[in-house]
Order: sequence, then structure tokens, then C-alpha cells
Amino acid sequence: MALKKSEKTKRDILRTAIQLFFENGYSNVSPNAISKELNISTGNLTYYYPTKEHLLSVLVDDLCKFQRKLIDDETKEGISSVMAVCLELMTMASACESNPIAKDFFISSYQSPVTLKIIRENDTERSKEVYKEYCKGWTDEQFEEAEILVSGIEYATLMSLDEHVSLETRISGALDKILIIYGVPEDLRKIKIQKALSYDYKNIGERIFKEFKEYVDEATSLRFPATRIE
Repeated sequence: MALKKSEKTKRDILRTAIQLFFENGYSNVSPNAISKELNISTGNLTYYYPTKEHLLSVLVDDLCKFQRKLIDDETKEGISSVMAVCLELMTMASACESNPIAKDFFISSYQSPVTLKIIRENDTERSKEVYKEYCKGWTDEQFEEAEILVSGIEYATLMSLDEHVSLETRISGALDKILIIYGVPEDLRKIKIQKALSYDYKNIGERIFKEFKEYVDEATSLRFPATRIE
């Protein structure tokens, strides 16, 4: 059975927008460009997605789910959840270093109030589980406040324009500050950071971003299963 016409239009808009975002960079794609690609009016597009941020929010929601899946897979392979979170920032930062499209996507996600809210809410819930051993007695409010600081550190790490500060230095400094916020002891912080930096993080960053794009494509198909009656 086929999709309803309205659902098909919504799916086509999302797919086209994602394709253009990943080809040209989110910041360089306008609603008008998406409309022209689909040969529909801008009014038709905004009926389904009122702003470009609404389209970005779908991608960021998929990003959070993708990152959760990576952490779950890594912990099943024996990597601690704390280390998995360290690897997450490492891969984002290295992807931004080598891929302008990836950098534009991640930076835009942290700059938009709509998508930053999604990131913070997701990461707050995750941190309650990952750092519970070190944050005993913390309230929900304390985890929320911590994540405000953490997201700021992450943004600064991804955004860095200072070519004189190496990627390795940025990653190690950011991870140390984040782990301090969550009360991870100094000796363990050093072990986790050194272990994270021992990975071939530059190649991993490119590979993970490619896997994310593949994940988004699959998630979009699942979001609009062709089982509805027209």
C-alpha cells in the first residue's frame, strides 16, 4: 500500500532537504532551494516544516539516537560507557576537522536553540546513567546544569578557529573538563583520555559521519513506512 499524498510530500521534502544539507552544507541551503529542487512552492514546504530548523531538528534527533546506538554497541564490546562518551566527542571533533559539511552540521546543531535543546535533553538523560557512579545524590537539576556547561565545551571544541591549537590538544582539554564536571577522578580521567587519543580518530571521524548519513537514510524510510492507504 502507498503513502498518503500528504505523507509522501512530507517524506520527499525531508529526503531532499537532507540530501542538500549533506551535499552543500546546512547553512548554504535555503527553503527556496529545497522547494525548487522538489518543484513545489515555498508555502507548501513550510506547511509541513515551518522553518529550516524544523528539518534540522529531525536530523539532530536521529543523531542522538545514532550516538546512543554507538555507545550501546561499544559497551557490548567491552568499552566502558564513559570511554564511549569520550570517543563520541573525539569522532565529532575529528569529523569537523576534516569535513566542512560535517562541521557545518554539528556547529549549526549547537547554534540553534531548537536543536541545542534536543541535544541537552538527550545528553542529560544519558549522563545520569553514564556518570551515576561519580554523581551520587545529584538531582535532575544538577545534571541539567552540568549539561549546559558540557554542551558549551563541546561547541567550543568543534567551533575552534585557532589553527595553532592541535586537534589532539582540543580533544584532551575538552574531555578533561567534562570529566571533571562529572566528578571522574584524575587518575581515571588520564587513562580515559590517553586511551581515546590512542585511536586513529581522524579516520574514525570520517567513517562515523558516513555511517551517520546511512543511518539517517534508513531512519527516514522507517519514519514513512509505505503501509498507509492513499
